[in-house]
Amino acid sequence: KQITAFIVEGNSPGIEKVSRCQFMGLHGIQNGLIRFKNVKVPRENIILGEGDGLKLALMTLNTGRLTLPAASAGIGKWCLNVARQWSKKRHQWGSAIGEHEAVALKVSYIASHTFAIDAITWLASAMADDKHREIRLEAAIAKFFCTEVSWKIADETLQIRGGSGYENCSSLKNRGVDFWPVERVLRDLRINRIIEGTTDIMHLFIAREALDPHLSKMKPLLTGKTSIGEKISAALKMAAYYATWYPSLWLPALATPNITNLPAPLDEHMMYVQRASKRLARYTFHQMAKYQQKLESKQSILNRVVDIGTELFAISASCSYAAMLKKNGQDNAVDLADSFCVQARKRIETTFNDNCSNNDKADLKITKNILAGQFEWMETEIIK
Repeated sequence: KQITAFIVEGNSPGIEKVSRCQFMGLHGIQNGLIRFKNVKVPRENIILGEGDGLKLALMTLNTGRLTLPAASAGIGKWCLNVARQWSKKRHQWGSAIGEHEAVALKVSYIASHTFAIDAITWLASAMADDKHREIRLEAAIAKFFCTEVSWKIADETLQIRGGSGYENCSSLKNRGVDFWPVERVLRDLRINRIIEGTTDIMHLFIAREALDPHLSKMKPLLTGKTSIGEKISAALKMAAYYATWYPSLWLPALATPNITNLPAPLDEHMMYVQRASKRLARYTFHQMAKYQQKLESKQSILNRVVDIGTELFAISASCSYAAMLKKNGQDNAVDLADSFCVQARKRIETTFNDNCSNNDKADLKITKNILAGQFEWMETEIIK
């Protein structure tokens, strides 16, 4: 009746290796279909304890997710190295391609967003080392942000390399040219948006974790199993809590004090985080009041809430990391953080605007009609 974790020796009698999976990337791993028939496992192979398998899985989940941000940081730094060298070496129209604005902006994006990935990785890892801190939410945000951004970094790196980026390492080497395996990185990296929780699942998980404190207060009012007395008691507690919490999202006098101990322009970015966090909290609360339990199915709303919250977390981590590096003599870290924060703030404002003005209803209607077969005429002239 309980889940138990244990080690199965690969050479145990009764194990049949049926087939090995073939993937787009990660050609070095050996995932496959394994069949078990009367396989005996010694009791001493149990990990942690009988019935503690789920506990073990949950214990390793957060730190397991943090391996992906760490890998993403390494990938970003590798891509920056390739982009920097190639942008100086490759000449087009009389100058190095790195001097052309289109490429220069890509290189800047790679550098500033690799910095943000690095900052989040160190912050989330420090939180994981604190045994008194629960980091389910932070680990999920770190996994979500870092894997999404590193994918774009690798894609931009391939674009900078051009046709040589699309060509595989062995072919480049045979031709006697620079043989950075950019195409392999892109193939291997793509799985990071899927493993340890897909991007779509991370959206839902982060939203649930963020909303849970509020939903737990509303739950007694929404269930039919609660007595009238219990509902009245829950309503009074909610009223007392939100009587102070909600005004604090509007009134400066009740707001968190401004952060002033960071070097400029990081202090201004952190003050923006404070303002935007309250704006996000107000929007989320209004959507909860509007949709109540149905909010769980409004994934377009939840995804935007998560996207904004994730960017705010990334800004905070980047500012903190840059301030620490500046104290240690790395002054230009502030420039990288500033560049990232400016771009993140623009994305946040765009997402806030999308909350109010979007084409979700029309797009969802099109998908419904596609699944109903109304657009099958678009699938002609192909080999099925």
